[in-house]
Amino acid sequence: MASHVQQTPPYTREPSPKHGVSTTQSRPFINSGLTAWNNIQEFLQGDECIIDGSSLDIAGVVAVAKYGTPALLSTDDETRKRIDDSVGMLRTHLDSGHLVYGVSTGFGGSADTRTDNLEDLQRALVQHQNTGVLTSHDIGRPQDAKSMQDPVRSRDIDMAFSTNSMPTSWVRASMLTRCNSIIRGHSGVRISVGQAILKLLNKNIIPVVPLRGSISASGDLSPLSYIAGAIEGSPDIYVRLSDGKVMLASEALEDAGMEPVVLGPKEGLGLLNGTAFSAATASLALHQSQDVVLLSQVLTAMGVEALQGSAESFWPQIANMRPHPGQIESAANIFSFLQGSQLAKCVGSPKDTKMTGLYQDRYALRTSSQWLGPQIEDLLHATSQITTELNSTTDNPLIDVESDHVLHGGNFQAAVVTSTMDRARLCLERLGKMLFSQATEIINPMLNGGLPANLSADDPSLSFTCKGVDINMASYQSELGFLANPVGNHVQSAEMHNQAINSLALISSRYTFQALDTIYMLSAAHLFVLCQALDLRVLQNDFLESMGPEVKKLVEDFLSTNKQSNQGLQDELVYAISTRVHKVWPTTTTADLDGRCKTTADAVTLDVINAFAKASPSIPLDSAELVRLTSKLQTCMQDLYEAKRQNLFKNHLTTTPTYLGNAAKRMYQFVRGDLGVKLHRGLVEHPTQPLPEGVEVEEPRKSIGSRISVIYEALRDGRASAVLMACAEEGLRQKQT
Repeated sequence: MASHVQQTPPYTREPSPKHGVSTTQSRPFINSGLTAWNNIQEFLQGDECIIDGSSLDIAGVVAVAKYGTPALLSTDDETRKRIDDSVGMLRTHLDSGHLVYGVSTGFGGSADTRTDNLEDLQRALVQHQNTGVLTSHDIGRPQDAKSMQDPVRSRDIDMAFSTNSMPTSWVRASMLTRCNSIIRGHSGVRISVGQAILKLLNKNIIPVVPLRGSISASGDLSPLSYIAGAIEGSPDIYVRLSDGKVMLASEALEDAGMEPVVLGPKEGLGLLNGTAFSAATASLALHQSQDVVLLSQVLTAMGVEALQGSAESFWPQIANMRPHPGQIESAANIFSFLQGSQLAKCVGSPKDTKMTGLYQDRYALRTSSQWLGPQIEDLLHATSQITTELNSTTDNPLIDVESDHVLHGGNFQAAVVTSTMDRARLCLERLGKMLFSQATEIINPMLNGGLPANLSADDPSLSFTCKGVDINMASYQSELGFLANPVGNHVQSAEMHNQAINSLALISSRYTFQALDTIYMLSAAHLFVLCQALDLRVLQNDFLESMGPEVKKLVEDFLSTNKQSNQGLQDELVYAISTRVHKVWPTTTTADLDGRCKTTADAVTLDVINAFAKASPSIPLDSAELVRLTSKLQTCMQDLYEAKRQNLFKNHLTTTPTYLGNAAKRMYQFVRGDLGVKLHRGLVEHPTQPLPEGVEVEEPRKSIGSRISVIYEALRDGRASAVLMACAEEGLRQKQT
């Protein structure tokens, strides 16, 4: 897991207006995403994240956690007064002899104990929560000599690569979130404690926190105890620096010129007893989930084009007759993404009521806006809930200065986070199922409307380009289905039955990240499929369009050879042969090129005979000439298709985009141009395949998996986000008619 902060993301661009672009149509999901994106861009231009307990949002968490934006406490007098007043009120209650849970009593099921040693009690809290498992790999320490002499341990090579620690971005996000909560003035924690945590954060001294161990009921106790241990300067708590180096917290504080913090009354409890890790990781997961939802809409538009489907499914009249906000927005988004397409039907023209083939698309395309709509609504609601959680006081007990009461309750119960994360994973599974269904339709020659089997650009007898991809995607989708199971129904009673119900929120967030990683793999594979399919669709259309003039030439030559000049017969033959070629060619995609051409050419024989039979007066047909006609047609088709194919191999970067809608064009150019994942030409690209004489390919040759991995990394590291946001902005500008 990365241990450094990425100071400058690879997808920066000139920032747009902070609150997105104006639109006459309400599309809250896209507007929310654009607002977050633009806010992150402003942070990256030098803005600091100022926390005051009430205005932290997901964009701020992302900027601080992933890109090292400095985080500072608000300097306004009101914030400082709230904090100081809560500390003062707590001290007054203690001086008056009042019992305060976790300050003069034990913790949880041990709250029947009493003590006057307030500082040691806070140390005892941190001690009994520093119980997570970290390996020598996590803390950057060599194994001890005894373990290395063990014959089993010394052979276990996996020990050197496994990890039981959290990604650094999760810990950074949690440090920020916990500070934002305790400065609300309900926790009785001094401002200097919050400042110490932020100083570590801004110096990029980040605690190494165990991945597992929290049930997120009395807050994320164990993970947060490692942050507390770090500011205490514990010599057995480890921190990770910006260069990836791991060192002891005590040494890191000394190097940074920081004094260890001695936790005062309730300050250990104030740090540990909160939902910071749950809320922070949920924020990061939701940010990525929003990206995936937008990506799924762009990919759906590309799928419509690859299958030459219909934009009618996304006409606003349909959504307005069933006015769920998510469906309305999704339909509007996809329809706007299709503008400018020469492949999709019904974009800028009425439906052809006499068309051949499927009269309406299959469900994976036709009902995609209905499928996406609830996911959009759920994620918008989840974003609202997590934003509230980021700006909440989540520990216990709570200091209410206004009423002079110390309140004992359960704001640490993070069930709201569990709910959002369980729903987010279910959303991701739904998106994956839709994209997987679209991809399998595109790959399958029985369903894809004439694209080659397995999307092989060369002969399919020795080339199976997307067959393995199809299998991979089935694996990814199966895993998404498993991960979609709720976490919240696996609660076990804990801590002397005091925590009989607990949220498991952090566990749910962790599994959401696994689901995100899986759907990014699925989406990368699908994007590879889509770009391949779009290239091959352009090849097919270009070939069939070019066959019209070629058929006319063949017919003219055929009639001239037979000394016929009947214009009616010529027109009839041209129409009949062209129509037959257009019908038969898409049905031959599992054959090699020579077989495709022969099957298609042979199929016109009866059409020629029928055309001659209709001629008046009757015109004789020489059977030998008919054979020569079909033979010439076969040769013509084979030569023309091969020429078109070679031309596409060389020029697809400039040719294919001219056919595509607004979003597909941007995404295609990103994959093919920016990422360098070119059209897959087939078996000649296998790294060990001998090259035929005169054939050139781009070296070094790569496996299909390596190509998809390039796309996957671009989706994960944010480079694709700029493209998605550009699609969103352009889509908002499209006038819906």
